[in-house]
Amino acid sequence: MSTESFTHDGAHLGVRRTGTGPPVVLVHGLSGSTRWWRFNVPALKQAHAVYSLDLSGYGRSWGRPSRSVRDAADLICAWLDAQDLRDVTLVGHSMGGQISLHVAAQRPDRVRNLVLVCASGLLRANAARTALHLPRAAWMGERRFIGRIVFDGLRAGPLNLWRNATDLLRDSVQDVLPFVYARTLIIWGERDILVPLALGQLLHEALPGSRFEVIPRAGHVAMVDRPAVFNALLLDFLNGGEDGPSS
Repeated sequence: MSTESFTHDGAHLGVRRTGTGPPVVLVHGLSGSTRWWRFNVPALKQAHAVYSLDLSGYGRSWGRPSRSVRDAADLICAWLDAQDLRDVTLVGHSMGGQISLHVAAQRPDRVRNLVLVCASGLLRANAARTALHLPRAAWMGERRFIGRIVFDGLRAGPLNLWRNATDLLRDSVQDVLPFVYARTLIIWGERDILVPLALGQLLHEALPGSRFEVIPRAGHVAMVDRPAVFNALLLDFLNGGEDGPSS
C-alpha cells in the first residue's frame, strides 16, 4: 500500500492506494478516516485499484479543514483531474456520500459508478439534536468499532466536526441530483438512526435506474457492521449486477 498526498487551495487530501485495476475511490463520513474501510479494502483490491481518502482535517490528513461539503467535493474533483482518473467508482459513506453526489454531478466524465452508503444530503435536522443520537447510533452498530469512532472524532476535533455537521445539514443535494448520470447503487443499514432508511428510499426514487439495497441488522456504518454482506453487494454491482431495485 502506498501513501500519497494532494494539496489544493490550502486543503489537503491524504490518499492510501492499494491493488490494481479499475479505480475505486472511498470517501469517509463525518469524524471518519481511511480506517473506516478496513474490512472492505481487502475484498476490493483483488481486482481494483483502491484509493482510500482522508479528507482535509480528518484522519492522517493535514492542512485546513474543508469549510463545506462543496469545498470537499471541489478538492476531490481537483485530485481526480490531477490524477486523470476515469471510469471511477466513487463510494461515499454518510457525509462522504453527500460529497460524492456533488463530485459525480461535477465530473460525469470521470465518475462512472456511484455508491451511496447511508448518505446524508436530504437530511433535515437540528445539529444539536442529531448529536444526541450519536451515542445510541454507535451502540447499535459494531461495538468493537466504537473505539475507532471516538479516536477519529477526537483527532478531527470538536470545532471541525461541528462546522462540518452544521454545513452538511444546511446543504441539499436536490439541486445536483438531475446532473448525476453515474450508474448508482444505494446501500443502507436497516437500523440507521442518524440518517433514516426513508431518506435512502427518497434518494433511490430521485435517481432513476438506481439500485437500492438494505442490509439487515446494520446501523449507520453499514460497511463495518456487516462487511461480508456489504462487500458482496458492492462487488456484485462492480461486476455488472442488475441495476434495478431489489429492496
